[in-house]
Amino acid sequence: MPDVALAPDTSAALLALARDSIAAWLAGLPEPDLKVNGADHHAGAFVSLYLEEKLRGCMGHTDCDRPLARVVRKMAVSAARDDPRFQPLRPIDLEDLGIEISVLTPLVPASAESIVIGRDGVMIRRGARQGLLLPQVAEEWGLDREGFLAMACRKANLPKDAWREDGVRLFVFQAEIIGAPVA
Repeated sequence: MPDVALAPDTSAALLALARDSIAAWLAGLPEPDLKVNGADHHAGAFVSLYLEEKLRGCMGHTDCDRPLARVVRKMAVSAARDDPRFQPLRPIDLEDLGIEISVLTPLVPASAESIVIGRDGVMIRRGARQGLLLPQVAEEWGLDREGFLAMACRKANLPKDAWREDGVRLFVFQAEIIGAPVA
């Protein structure tokens, strides 16, 4: 379990903040208040959105340089509006929207051999190119360590075995995952 463990009421409040942030954006209203007990510490987070259990948007911030509640509010709207793989959400989508928040530990340099599938997320970086996969991705796709690294390389628009090359940096992190897709 990562060192970002959240109290159940904090987790519920963050999920509500994400939903309220998306609803406010859809309605053209001001952003909701950031007062979420237990979410004022600095942490990175990803917000993943689902419709009918299918990914509908995912955006994140990896740096631990802002309060968690602020990151969740911003990434929720960004996932709903800015993910280039999808059209922006519509008001009708909000009712059936599943929200998952992955609260990240700081990224740390690692070796490929140290990655534990199901525990670690990875970021591959070479120059300005980078690819990040959340810890749950490896299990969802049935990937072993090499498959997980290859997928991260492809996401960075690098050859699938670039993780073996000099000059490629590998980072790992863990995540506390709250919420889930809605059926």
